[in-house]
Order: sequence, then C-alpha cells, then structure tokens
Amino acid sequence: MDSEALGKYSALHPKPAGLSLQYGTAGFRSKAEQLDHVVFRMGLLAALRSKALAATIGIMVTASHNPEEDNGVKLVDPLGEMLHPSWEEYATQLANAEEQELQKVVTEICQKAAVDLHKDASVFIGRDTRPSSKKLSQSVIDGIQVLGGQYHDYGLVTTPQLHFMVCCQNTQGQYGKATLEGYYEKLSKAFMELIKQSHCSGECQRHLKIDCANGIGALKLSEMKPYFPQEVLLHIYNDGTKEKLNHLCGADFVKVHQKPPGGLDMKPNERCCSFDGDADRIVYYYKDTAGHFHLIDGDKIATLISIFLKELLAKVKQNFKMAVVQTAYANGNSTRYLQETLKVPVHCVKTGVKHLHHKAQEFDVGVYFEANGHGTVLFSKAAETKIRQLVKEEKDNEKREAAKMLENMIDLINQTVGDAVSDMLVIEAILALKGLTVQQWDALYADLPNRLLKVQVADRRVIDTTDAERRALTPPGLQEKIDALVKKYKLSRAFVRPSGTEDVVRIYAEADTQENADALAHEVSLAVFHLAGGKGAPPQP
Repeated sequence: MDSEALGKYSALHPKPAGLSLQYGTAGFRSKAEQLDHVVFRMGLLAALRSKALAATIGIMVTASHNPEEDNGVKLVDPLGEMLHPSWEEYATQLANAEEQELQKVVTEICQKAAVDLHKDASVFIGRDTRPSSKKLSQSVIDGIQVLGGQYHDYGLVTTPQLHFMVCCQNTQGQYGKATLEGYYEKLSKAFMELIKQSHCSGECQRHLKIDCANGIGALKLSEMKPYFPQEVLLHIYNDGTKEKLNHLCGADFVKVHQKPPGGLDMKPNERCCSFDGDADRIVYYYKDTAGHFHLIDGDKIATLISIFLKELLAKVKQNFKMAVVQTAYANGNSTRYLQETLKVPVHCVKTGVKHLHHKAQEFDVGVYFEANGHGTVLFSKAAETKIRQLVKEEKDNEKREAAKMLENMIDLINQTVGDAVSDMLVIEAILALKGLTVQQWDALYADLPNRLLKVQVADRRVIDTTDAERRALTPPGLQEKIDALVKKYKLSRAFVRPSGTEDVVRIYAEADTQENADALAHEVSLAVFHLAGGKGAPPQP
C-alpha cells in the first residue's frame, strides 16, 4: 500500500469533525455535502473487498427515495447481492476513522479479512440523477485508484441494473451480458416471449402510466422503449425535466400518503404505477369510477406473482417447494389469502431486504416483497436447471409449454435485487396472460385497514423484539399492554419496532375498520411513549 498516496488523497476528501455514520441496509445515507470522505473510503473498501474475493464488486451512489439534497453509497457483492454483514462493520469503521487513523484501519481490515494488497481489484460504479452524484462517484474512483484497482464507470444507471451487471460479470456471462444493452435485451426478449402467448380479443394495446419519481427510472425506461413491441405503450410521467427528485411523487410518497403522485393525471380505471428514485421499488394503483384511490402494494404484487407461478408449477408436475416471505408489515389479509386460499406457505422475517432475500433462498421458488414494493423472486439452481431441461426434452405439450413460461419468467425477473422495471414487466405479462384488469387484481382480497405511526424516544435501543419483530421483549410491561389493547378490536394486531436509523419507534396496527386501526395505533403509541421514554409531547390522536 502506498501510504503517501493514501495520505495525499485522503486529505483531498477530509472527514468533517465529529461526524459519525452507520452502514445499514441501504448503505450510508446523509446530506450530500457530508459524504465526500465516505464515498472516497468506500472506493477503498470496494477495492479491498474485490482483492479479498478475487471478484468484481459494485458501488452505487444513490439515496433512493430520500429528498434530492441527500445522497448515499452502497456496495454490491459478486453475485449482485448486498454487502456481507461482516464487511458492513468494516465500512462503518472506515467511514468514521479520523484522518490520522485511516491507514491503520485499512491495515487492520486487511489482516482480519486476509486481504492480499498485491492482488488485482475490479469495481463497477453506477450513480443516480442527483446533482451531487457525479462528483461523489469521482471520489469513489479516487479511492479505488489509490489501492491500484481497475474500475468501469457505468455512469447513470438504476440500482438494480448495477446489481445485474455485477452478477453477469462474475458469472462469466451466464446471467447475461454485463452491459445496459445486455440488460435490455434479456428482459425484453423474455417479456415478448411471454406475451406472445396471451390471447387478447380485438384491442391488444396495453397502456400503462408510469410515475418515475423524477429519477433515473425515466431515463432508463426511455432507453428501453425501442426494445418493446408496438402494442406495449408506456406513458412516462415525472421524468425529471421539470420537478425535483421524489418531490410529491414516487413509490414511497404514494404508499405513505395513500394518494396519487403529482404530475400524473389519472382517468378512472387506468392502470398506473410508481417507481422510487433509484427504481428498485414499484407500487400500482388506480382510481375507480367514483373517484376513490386504490393502492396495490408489494403484498398484492407478491400475491399475483404467486398465483401465476403456482399454476405453472402444478402443470410441470415437479416437486418444487414454493414459499412467500413477508415481514410483520404485510397486511394480515394478504397472509390469510396466501395461506388459506392459495395454500402457499408463508414465512415472516425481520424487516430489511437482506432478511427476506436470505429466507427466500431456502426454497426452489421463493417470492419475497416488502409492502413498500421492493421485492423479487428467487429460483434455486436445481429448479432452474430442471425447468430449462424440460423446455428442451419434455414430450408432453402442456408440460413443455408451462416449463417454457417458467423459463421466460426466470429470465424476466432480476433475481439479484428488487427491480421496478423488471417487476413491472412481470406484472404486465401476468395481467395480459391471465386476462385480468387492475380492478380484478385488486379484488383478490381486501386489505385490512391499517395505520403506521412513529414515536420519538430518547434511545431506540430500549425496545428489543422477538418473533420476527412481532413481539416486544423490553421494556417490561409493554407487550402485555399491547396484547390487552389488541383484544379490544376485531381482526386486530399491532407491533412496535425500533427504527434502524433514528431514535424513533415505529408502530403498526390493523383492525376491522379504519377508525379502529387508528384508535389502536394511537393507544399503542401512548403505551410506547410512557413505557419506552418518549420525547416531547405525548402523541395526539
């Protein structure tokens, strides 16, 4: 390691005094002006990780659905998955090291993780459309180069596209070509193969209005348009030419406020969807003839995909194990529908994509979505190999056709991470093949009314949970209080969990009516305030 170069470059990316950040599920996120030293050091870390694994690592500059003035950075592991938890700790240590300790921390990481600094390093870089992203990705390059690493800067890409390309690179092209064209070709080919099978009567045009959150999704969808057949008409709104990123639009805004985004004019019964700022989440919605807004969130997306896959799996008659993975935030009626009507096993895990992804890997077909619209489907190696073999060798027509559809689904789904573009195409293909309208999809089950609240506390660590965050272990007496409150309402449940990023406690409640869900959420928030050290004034109803 050239300590002189490290010192020189580090001085160009100084750490603000007293700033301390934590690498979480979404990597680092903060105000953009506080991040220069962090992204430089993540360039260093990406080079170290690459040397340790002898593989290409990805680094994405984005803050997803956060306001435009924020930014962030996260690393992507070789198969397009999130950074390994043991290295999250190194990331935090490196980001928070004072200037004079930087070299020592790098040396310690090399010792702990058995990194040979003489090995080659290769890093793929991507960024979103924030004004601060270009300069920050230049700082990433400085970090990679100090340690003698090679890099490829893809410039403006969606987060899932970077994950995809890292996976392609490290599978020697088995997963696809590590270029944007490779991504567009793989997805569009699988999509066209699927919708060829749909028997539409007369009007074959498929219109969809897409709110792109004034982010990267708009640019990349426009690039992809030439790859689609004429009958697929994508109408892009909030394309970033007029308004600010994520301002009053995007998947997070629509899900949280339960209302349509600005900048998109909805007519009754039109299919609409929203991406988030870096295009790794999607939610659908429509207005009925009475003007009521209907949100179709991640739970309903998982349900639609599960129905379709279950039918195909039944036709190929292999003993594949399929399951749906949810978090405690999944609507109770979605869980009921999946288990009781569809007869699909459902598993609940802690909040956070890495927990869902990890659990989904245990099955031949693992469907996972968070209610916020982030999710995908994972196919085991064995299942994928068997399906591709059936396509080539199966004599029985029905079995072979079903296997062919499954093969196209495998190619259309971005298995590395939730991907708004890929998920949108999966949904559009299923609706076309099943001849479903957005209303019929929505009517599969009615969501139980629910309410999300948060309470500020002095220290979020006073709350400890168990049973996939559905029950509170501490502080004493809180869970008993919640149990008593839940008993007052029909079809009700409630849970509390500490935020991963700030000193707030998040509260979720559902019940038979909106009024009851609101009342239960409020009563639980008061219990949290009094038993868990609430700050400021007690919550008001």
